[in-house]
Amino acid sequence: MVSPRSIWCCGCNADVLARLTSGREIYPHRADLSRLPFWRCDGCGNFVGCHHKTRDRTRPLGCIPTPEIKNARQHIHRILDPLWQSGRADRSEVYKQLAAALGKQEYHTAEIRSVEEARQVYAAVRVMASPAQEVRHG
Repeated sequence: MVSPRSIWCCGCNADVLARLTSGREIYPHRADLSRLPFWRCDGCGNFVGCHHKTRDRTRPLGCIPTPEIKNARQHIHRILDPLWQSGRADRSEVYKQLAAALGKQEYHTAEIRSVEEARQVYAAVRVMASPAQEVRHG
């Protein structure tokens, strides 16, 4: 059995001792997710998935988002991902430029902790994706 892990929970606005569980609990109607690991905050019920395709398959994908933050992250990825998926730029370069636009050394959308922060990231991504904006290479 894996011990609880301290993870930032956006719903509780605090570091919580999250419990490792499976997709069977999180998505009982999705048999295809039943064996995947998830970290759940028992205080609010929110959860985050894991890097299950890596050696550390229970490492959380980021902080535990609220449903609103999870939805915002998905909207951001609908604009951000095509920038690198299209071959317009390398994925790491896209994230490097996003970090620079946000005034950070490194950044990933899994770090978004509030709806307000999501709005800031969304605005930066919209600028990056605009036709007039050329994504720099290397």
